[in-house]
Amino acid sequence: MSGGPDVMRRPDGPWADRWQGIRLRAGGDPRGLVADGERTRAWLANLGLAPRVETACGRDAAGPYLDFRLDAESAARCAPGHDTSGLAAALGLDPDGGDRDLDVEILAAMLLGPIAFELPSYDELVSAVRLRRRIVRAANRTVLAFDTEQAERPEGCWTYAESTGFTIVPGHDLADALRKATQPDASGRLYSFSCYRATEYVLLLALAQELAECNPGLLEALRQQWERAAIMSGRFHEVFLQEYGSLGEPLPARYYVPGDRLWFRNPDEASANVEGYEGSWVFYLGAGRFTNFWKPGCAYSLADKCIELYHWRHGLRHDAAGRLWMDESAVEARVQASARDPAEVAAILERMLRLRDPSGVYAAGGCIDASREFIRCVRPGTCTLSLPGLAPQRAV
Repeated sequence: MSGGPDVMRRPDGPWADRWQGIRLRAGGDPRGLVADGERTRAWLANLGLAPRVETACGRDAAGPYLDFRLDAESAARCAPGHDTSGLAAALGLDPDGGDRDLDVEILAAMLLGPIAFELPSYDELVSAVRLRRRIVRAANRTVLAFDTEQAERPEGCWTYAESTGFTIVPGHDLADALRKATQPDASGRLYSFSCYRATEYVLLLALAQELAECNPGLLEALRQQWERAAIMSGRFHEVFLQEYGSLGEPLPARYYVPGDRLWFRNPDEASANVEGYEGSWVFYLGAGRFTNFWKPGCAYSLADKCIELYHWRHGLRHDAAGRLWMDESAVEARVQASARDPAEVAAILERMLRLRDPSGVYAAGGCIDASREFIRCVRPGTCTLSLPGLAPQRAV
């Protein structure tokens, strides 16, 4: 990963072999760092996390820093082995019941980070948590029709051209257009998406909502961009997202922060040749759950997702012309049969919870990716989004 104030670092020192948590920089200003540290401690105290948090300060080649992490006893009790699936229950939280509890789960998971979440300011930390909360809330409301070949958007606020993709009607509110495209409560119907494009819309909606609160000038630039042309796929990742973890330094298989975007790989080469079944893009919602955009109220557990992806190999079919397709009913039948056989579930999970093989390789790997993705810094003065026409803003 490239350098910058919003990268994730694995620092040297006494925590190098343990969890790293959150690292604040304050643009190299020692007085600003002290002030940000005081504001962060006050926030943690207000959320009830302060008694569980250790702090440390230091200096490296990038300047002074202040680190926050969950203490060893709390980490061992709440997330043994970096497994964050039981974090909400261990802390007595109801993240679906209110934003405060969801914010606590998000912060606690970040404080357990095996790679440091490095941020240039307290304000960017607040935005990072709010962005994750907004992603979770938007993802929970998203229900779509799965389609890898066809795509639809609400006609009143979207238009399409092959050269630009789906763009919003000039003058239309970006967040409103995104809600209507992804949330049937806002539009009254389901629209067709691939899972990858759906995750882009959820991320963009959360970003638009956060920019409305903290950086309205950038929100206007974003709206104008989507009037001209959509930013999609690899370019979307380059402009808006940062990635933490890698095949060289993989994240623990059960470590997730609410709001993470991640990919579960289909490790079966034959069924991975079916378009849309190469893998599955999802968000982590917290409390051990992952998004299921196709079935309202049926979020996946990690085990659920692993078992479903494993059985894609059993749904592979060929039509009369020899074209590959996926028999979802056969997959569902296999999933239900596995659920009745604990020994089979254990065998499937042993395989699928392995780190995935490198791209192009189908060997002994599982479905777990080494990395997760999240939105870059967004505040004036420290923004690192590389939106066309917008020069990256660094802390001064």
